[in-house]
Parts: sequence; structure tokens; C-alpha cells
Amino acid sequence: MPAEHEESGAYADDHRSDPESIGSPPGHTEHPDDTEDIEDEEPPRRSAGRRVWQGALAAAVVGLLAAGGYGAYNVVNAVTGNGPAAGDHPESPAAAASAQPAPTAAEADAVAKDFLAAWGRGDVTAAAALTDRQETARTALAAFRDAVKPRSLTLAGTGPVASATPSEPTVGFRAKAEFEGTAEAWEYDSALTVLRAADGRVAVRWSPHVIHPHLDAGETIGIKLLPDPVAKPVDRNGKPLDAFPSLRSVLPQITPAQGGSSVDGQAVVISDGGAKAPEQLFVLTPANAPEIRLTLDAGLQQVAEEAVRKQAAGGKPASLVAVQPSTGHILALAYSSPDGFNRAVGGGQPPGSTMKVITSAALLQAGVGPDTVVPCKETTNSPRAWHNDEPGDFPGYTLTDDFTRSCNTGFIDKGLEKLQLGTVPEVARNQFGLGLEWHIGIPSRDATIPVPKSKDEAAATFIGQGQIQVNSLLMASVAATVQSGTFRQPVLVPDAKRVTAPGRLPEGVARDLRAMMAKTATQGTARAPMSGLSGRIGAKTGTVEAGAGKGTNSWFIAYRDDLAVAAEVEGGGHGNSAAGVAAAEVLKAGGKG
Repeated sequence: MPAEHEESGAYADDHRSDPESIGSPPGHTEHPDDTEDIEDEEPPRRSAGRRVWQGALAAAVVGLLAAGGYGAYNVVNAVTGNGPAAGDHPESPAAAASAQPAPTAAEADAVAKDFLAAWGRGDVTAAAALTDRQETARTALAAFRDAVKPRSLTLAGTGPVASATPSEPTVGFRAKAEFEGTAEAWEYDSALTVLRAADGRVAVRWSPHVIHPHLDAGETIGIKLLPDPVAKPVDRNGKPLDAFPSLRSVLPQITPAQGGSSVDGQAVVISDGGAKAPEQLFVLTPANAPEIRLTLDAGLQQVAEEAVRKQAAGGKPASLVAVQPSTGHILALAYSSPDGFNRAVGGGQPPGSTMKVITSAALLQAGVGPDTVVPCKETTNSPRAWHNDEPGDFPGYTLTDDFTRSCNTGFIDKGLEKLQLGTVPEVARNQFGLGLEWHIGIPSRDATIPVPKSKDEAAATFIGQGQIQVNSLLMASVAATVQSGTFRQPVLVPDAKRVTAPGRLPEGVARDLRAMMAKTATQGTARAPMSGLSGRIGAKTGTVEAGAGKGTNSWFIAYRDDLAVAAEVEGGGHGNSAAGVAAAEVLKAGGKG
């Protein structure tokens, strides 16, 4: 839209935190148990049309300050806390903690309940009176109300959550805002922290995060006209998708095809008033917006959402993607992350031993057969020392045994013997499509599988560690490629422009991989979660050391008939536990038999 469409925005704190961290995923993945640095994570590509918002947003900020002069500065100063506003009495955490006992869970719940009730009914003065910075909170809450203009705002406590400061309990809550002219409601989860002031009063510690978890220092939140037309995405059978939590950030990114019928829309956005593109939180879709059918299946999406929710209990980030191998259609996409980041398609982390599918493809093409003896030693060197999850030497193991038992040392030794440093990245790109530029219908992150510069780096690559960066979407495609024998780039929008891989898995290699994955599913490390599943099945587990004291990340890729799934759970333990359980639930619901 033209730059004259200005945003109405509510300001957050003006003393900024690192702008690179505002509303964006972390730049680094967890380091595996090795000494190599992992490359900075490349963020998902943004639609070019979104960038035209910036001029209007910057103009809105400058206009407010220019028009209001000193008075406008004082409003911003009061909201942001650059200096104490009249009526503010912020407490030093150390001073408050030393002078008074910490609030009890019951006290925290009570003040949170009263605060949310007052805010929800529009009594911002009463809500602000329950905070430690009353004037700042009152101004900010009023600015949010006036900028976002919800028809109704419902705020309900969801119980205590882990707190960074033991003396200040944290209470979670769910916000639901409804608007005129659209049937969909904006829902999100947030939290507030409670402290005891020096005078003994229990109060909400004021922060911009109280309004929205992504609202940071120096940012505004408000309604903005969208530069692109809006649509109502539905599943492949015409069923609505608005109710699924994982799709709330996905559906607003779906726009009508060029030349199709379209209508303008508005969105709730967060902006920092600088060079950074606004973060879109919710689209106010008009009732007359055209429907767009996606490849998703609402029934399978429901199963995926529940599977991820259960494995993410306790705050563990997790994701799952299901793909139809025969078409490349994405049938389900679910994720859970504390910052709301869509790690299913935008994340990047090492895949652990699920990478051995690609390493095996390279070894099979280098003349190593499924029955070739590839000893599984307890430890080996590259010259770095490597070990396996389970102790012991197994000199009679074959390549298939190493695969089904997930032996690291066998793959490292045979890989260093048979493969060039760049062979595995080449196979990943040319036959599995990893590292190509995918266009699935929304921004997504492409795989990063760099060519190793040393034998140590090559060894890490063979077993899915080091600098490799993938996500559930990419690894679901790996499973789908093995199942069908052909790489078909996954898509969320059926008419999205796809890329094709330069090569194809040799038929014999695909057949051997399917046999190895089938044995893993019935006799190997994937046996427990795949138990009871009929049909044409195959699987591979992956476990990645997340660093000192952080446990291990759980990975699992599998297929059942014409359905391939990949799941990952950060801190979820072994691949056959958290991720395997989630993937198997989806396979059970979507496969035959």
C-alpha cells in the first residue's frame, strides 16, 4: 500500500534491547557435543511486498513526535520508562526482596486475576493501579486499547509458569481479542511477573511483554493496512484452519495468486520505527476475502498439533511436518516454541543420526553394500575422538547393522575411507534437494550443509552434527524422497513454483535405503514408537548432544505408505522417545491399516 497509510501504534519501552533479537528467531542453534561453531541461522525469506510498510511506519513515529513536541515526548517517556513518570514508584528487585517476603503463589494468582479482569473490561486505571509503575502502565494500556481497538478483550489466567527470579512468581495468561468486520479472533499466550513492593503491596511488575510477549523496548503495536491482498486459507477439502495454534502465523502469509480476486485487509503489527520490517501478529480478514485451498489436511493437522503439544510439555521447543511423498504436498505442520517462532519451516539445527540416510546413500553409491562388513568400534578418531550411545565393539556389524543400531563410529570410519569431503553435501543437494532454494508458499529456511574443510568436520557431517542446519520440513522431505525414490519439493500452496533436484536417487540405492529404514522400524532403534504400525513402513532415529547440562535433542523421520513425517523435540532425549512418539501418532492417524 502507499506510504501515506500510517500506523496507529502503542509504544513500548524506548530503552531498546538488541534490535536483532526483537521478534526474530535466535541466530544460533544449540551446539552439538563438538567444538565446531555452527553458522548463524539464516532467517526465513520475507515477501518483498512487506517491505513497503516501513516508510509508513517510520512516518507514523516521526509524525507523532513532531506533532506532539515536548508533550508527545513525555507520553513516550512515560510509557517507556526512560525516566520515572508521575505516579510511578518502581522498586529495585534487590531492595524489595530484602525488605519483604516473596509473594505466595496464591497472592500472585489473585493480583494477576484482578489485573487481567480490569484490563479486559477496559478499566486501564484500575489495572494500572495493580502494577509497580502505575502511570507508565496506564498510559501503555490506554495506547494499546486506542491503537488496536478490539471490540472485546478476554484475558484468562493459565496458571504459574517458570520464573527467572524465584522471588517474583510468574503467571501465564491467554488473550483473545475480537474485532469488528471479521469473524476470526486474535489469540495469544503471554505472562506477567508479580513482586512484593517495599510497602508490602503485591503488584504486577510492569513490562511491555505484559501487553504482548514480542513487544520490546522502543517498539509500537497497532493496526496497519496491508500492502498485499488478503485471503481465507482453507484445507484441501475446504475446511477452515483458523483454530489451529501452529497456523496462526502461517495463514496471514498466504496471499491470492496474481490476477485473482482480492480484497484489502489490515493487520496487528509490531514495529520498531527503524529499518527492521514490521512483525505481523494477526490479520483482520474481511468476510468477503477469497478462499485459497492449501495442501493441509485439517484432520491430520489436529493430530499433529496434539502430538507436538504433548511432547512440548514443560516448555520444550518442538516441531513436526507431514508430507505426502507422491505429491510433495504438506499435509500437517505443527510447532511449539516459547517465542512463537515457526521452527518447523524456519528453524535450523543439526539432525543427528537422521542424516545417516543421506550418508548411507553416498556410501551405497561408493560401492558399499547393505551387507558389507562395517565394524562398529566403541571409539574411533578422525583425529577427534568419537563414540557411540551404547558401549561395546561389534566387529561383525554390516552397513545395515550400523544403520539400524545407529553406530556413529562405523559411519565415520567407512565415510573417511570411501567418500570425498564434499560427497555427502553433493548427494544431499543433487538427489535430496537440500540446499536448493525452496518456494513452498510461505517464507521458509533452506538447508545448510557446508562442504567440510577437514576430516573432523567430515566425520561430524556423516552423523548429522557440526555445522549442518535443517528443520522438520526438510527432513520430512528426506523421508519422502526415500519412500518414493524421487525428490518432490514440498509445497503448502499447490501452485507454488517448485525446484527440481539436479539428479535422482539410483533405483537400487532407493530400494536399499527403504530396506534399511524398514529394518530400523521393526528391529532397530525405531522399533518402540513404530510398533503396531502396518503397511510399508520405515524410520530413522536421531539424537544430538545439546551442550553441557542441556541434555539431548530428539529427532525422528519415518514414513508409512504415502505419508512421511519428521519431528524434533529440543531437550527431548533419544530420538525414539519424544520425537518418535509424536511422529508415530501422526503416522497412525494418516496411514493405512
